[in-house]
Amino acid sequence: MKVLLVSTSDMAGGGAIAAFRLMEALNNNGVKAKMLVRDKLSSSVTVAQVGTKIPKALERLQIMSYMKGKLWQADTADFGINITKTDEYKEADIIHLHWINQGMVSLSCLKKMIKDGKKIVWTLHDEWPYLGICHYRGDCQETECKNCPLLPGSIAHKHYLRKQELYKEGNITFVGCSQWITDRAKQAMPKAKVVHINNCVPHDIFRGIDQQEARKKMGLPLDKKIILFCSQNLNDERKGYTYLQQALNQLKTHPLTPPVKEGRKESLPLRGGLEGSADLITVCIGKGGRYISSPEEMAMMYAAADVFIIPSLQDNLPNTIAEAMSCGTPCVGFNVGGIPEMIDHQQNGYVAKYKDVTDLTEGIQYVLTHDMREAALHKAASAYGETHVAQKYINVYESR
Repeated sequence: MKVLLVSTSDMAGGGAIAAFRLMEALNNNGVKAKMLVRDKLSSSVTVAQVGTKIPKALERLQIMSYMKGKLWQADTADFGINITKTDEYKEADIIHLHWINQGMVSLSCLKKMIKDGKKIVWTLHDEWPYLGICHYRGDCQETECKNCPLLPGSIAHKHYLRKQELYKEGNITFVGCSQWITDRAKQAMPKAKVVHINNCVPHDIFRGIDQQEARKKMGLPLDKKIILFCSQNLNDERKGYTYLQQALNQLKTHPLTPPVKEGRKESLPLRGGLEGSADLITVCIGKGGRYISSPEEMAMMYAAADVFIIPSLQDNLPNTIAEAMSCGTPCVGFNVGGIPEMIDHQQNGYVAKYKDVTDLTEGIQYVLTHDMREAALHKAASAYGETHVAQKYINVYESR
């Protein structure tokens, strides 16, 4: 069986990373899997690169004419690369779509795939495949993407209808990474085949690592509680960093923790974050924080931490939670999207009430005062194992 996984990138973004990991898991379980991307960042010989960024630029210009302030919140898929001309496409038995936006695959190209009679599997890394033009519905209550708050007129509604018509014609199986997005997809596409399969995590990298050894390797203090979070874009409202900052401020005066004061950036081999006077520090990974150069180094950082915080206001199945728990680090996040499926409340982490800063603060404190590392490891081993996830996808590929 030859499977072609199609993604805008192989490493940039959570959906791309999940697709790359799945490709490797499939290859390790008897499937001949390749990946086709526009933006290749890895050195893998099983990843082929195609096209240019011209379609991306054309689509951005199209969207910018309507919504300059929210340029990256929508995709029309009116422009894209014709991947059906590639040898990789022609040789494949299964076309497995992942995150294909920003000028990678157009709806016209998708129509060509359907016309070719290709069996298509499409993993839902966000809600775009079953909505008009946006990636997450958020608080929008419009049905069939009418009166879209992002784009004026009937543009979103027309794209919604166009997608629905395409799906009726093709042999497409949609896969939700979380039960949350699976249920929403079934509601939006009641006649479509939709199943639920988690993303996988490479447990040879993200695994149980001795916390003290991890701290020594990462140059972190051995005698403090460490709070960890990641930041790709602190200005992205969907990521909820303002709520995290408020929670960290509340921790300064929390009755069950030592006072936390703003630390000098030179006081630790880190950039960004907070330093406790004696017992508590916060480490930020990413923009404005510490740079991590490899998955192995990220695994060490997870293992070194006492708790991982993800304050997202919209999310599907965050890779970071699966990675952190695979390293034995309990997590705290809001009750939104697929997060409560990943975190078992007060067992391997804490699920805070949505947008409730006080509960988020209490969740951090709860995890810092309870030993949940073994429970986190157990959950990750059973939910995100590569062989387990690969076999579920193989079953989908082989189904008719």
